[in-house]
Amino acid sequence: MKEITAIIRRDKLPETKTVLEQLGYPSLTIQSVDGRGKQKGAMCAEMDSEMPASFCTAVKLTPTPSSYALEHALPKIALFVPKRLLTIVVPDDVVTTVVKSIIKVNQTGKAGDGKIFVSPVNDALRVRTGELGGEAIT
Repeated sequence: MKEITAIIRRDKLPETKTVLEQLGYPSLTIQSVDGRGKQKGAMCAEMDSEMPASFCTAVKLTPTPSSYALEHALPKIALFVPKRLLTIVVPDDVVTTVVKSIIKVNQTGKAGDGKIFVSPVNDALRVRTGELGGEAIT
């Protein structure tokens, strides 16, 4: 078994849930999270289409030789972009299919598309029935 953790754009959640259901994996955990990547929260309107443009007016990107420098119109503030964190546990033989499907739905080619992590799961237990291992996740 593997645990797939995906950090995605908020507006991609409905499509992602639909594709997982179509694959036969409707069970997942969803959390609202805030974070930032290499852009340090800059370009937040492009990273999150649901975020009001007015929130991002305080940030301007200036190209520099090696990176982007942030210039804030307001005092220094930490900019974090709201995202959704999905966690799903699946059998080993479907990990590639599930990951490719999540990528297909979420890939826009722009900064902020997200990240996917795959981790091993040693065991699972369904509390209600006491089922173990693969039986607990199906």
